[in-house]
Amino acid sequence: MKFTEMIRDKAKSLNYRVAFPDCEDIRTLKTALFLKSEAIAQPVLVGNDASIKKLADENDIDLNGIELVNPENSDKTKGFASILFEKRKSKGMTEELALELALNPIYYAGFLLDSDNVKVVVGGNESSTGDIIRAAIYTVGVAPGISTVSSYFIMVKEEKIICFADCAVNPNPDYKQLADIGISSARNFQSVTGLEPKIAMLSFSTKGSAQHPDVEKVIAATNLVKEKAPELSVDGELQADAALIEAIGERKCKGSPVAGKANVLVFPDLDAGNIGYKLTERLGGFEAVGPIVQGLAKPYCDLSRGCSVDDMINVAAICSLMAK
Repeated sequence: MKFTEMIRDKAKSLNYRVAFPDCEDIRTLKTALFLKSEAIAQPVLVGNDASIKKLADENDIDLNGIELVNPENSDKTKGFASILFEKRKSKGMTEELALELALNPIYYAGFLLDSDNVKVVVGGNESSTGDIIRAAIYTVGVAPGISTVSSYFIMVKEEKIICFADCAVNPNPDYKQLADIGISSARNFQSVTGLEPKIAMLSFSTKGSAQHPDVEKVIAATNLVKEKAPELSVDGELQADAALIEAIGERKCKGSPVAGKANVLVFPDLDAGNIGYKLTERLGGFEAVGPIVQGLAKPYCDLSRGCSVDDMINVAAICSLMAK
C-alpha cells in the first residue's frame, strides 16, 4: 500500500471532524466533498455560508451533509472572543480586537479546535503562513514542554519513509529550538507512520570531526533532546552520510543507536532543511508530503497556497493521525 493510501486508510478508522477556515476556494470544497464521500473525515467549513454556497453552486458541487459554520451568526463567537481576550490581555489584547479576530474564520476555527468541537484545523491554502501560525498560537497555543512551532515533511520513495525537519518555519533555530524540533518531529513521525523514530541531529561534522559554533549548537541540542525526552533514540552531531548509510555510520560512530539507521533528520537551519528536502524531491525522486506544522497543543496545519486537492486531503489525514 502506498504511503498516502495508508494514511488515508488509518484516518478512516478515526473519521474526525476537521475544520477548514479558507473556504472560498474551490480546492477546499473539492477536498471536503472527497473526505466526506470516502469517510476519511467529517469536514466543517468555517466562513461566510452564502459565499461558500454560491461558489459550490457555480461549480456544481453538492454540499449536502457537509457542515457550514458562519462566525458572524454563531452563538459561540462572543464566548470565543472572551476567551481570546483573557488569554492575551496581558499582551495588549482589547475586547474589541478579540471580537474582531473571533469573527475571522482562521481564529474561529482555532477556537473550535481548542474547545474540542473539531479535532483538526487545516488552513493556509488562502491565508499566509504568518497569519495561520499566529491564529494557532493565539487559540490552541503550544504543546506542553515545547516552546517552538516548527514543521516537518514526510519524504517517501517506495518503502523508504523519512522525516525532514524543520524545512519551512524557523530560519536559524538556537539549540533549545532545535531540540524542540527534534522531539516534536520524532513523536509525530511515530504517530503518523507507526515506525520507531531514530533522530539524527545533522551537521557538517560527525562526532568532533570539525570545530565551529554551529557544530556546538547541534551538540547542545542533541544533549537537550536526551534530557527532555530520554525515551527517544537520538544522536548527533552527524553528517548526512553517517546518519543514513549503515557502513559509514558504523565506521564513523561505532555503537551509535542511530547512525546508519536514522529516519528523522533534523537540519541545523532552514537553509539546509529547505534545500535538502527540495534536492531529495527533485533529484532523488522522493514524494514530499507536507509541510506539516507541529509544536502546537493540537493539530492546526498550514498548507502551501499552491497546494493541490490531493495535498489537502493528505494533510487532513496526517493531522488526524497526529490528533489521535
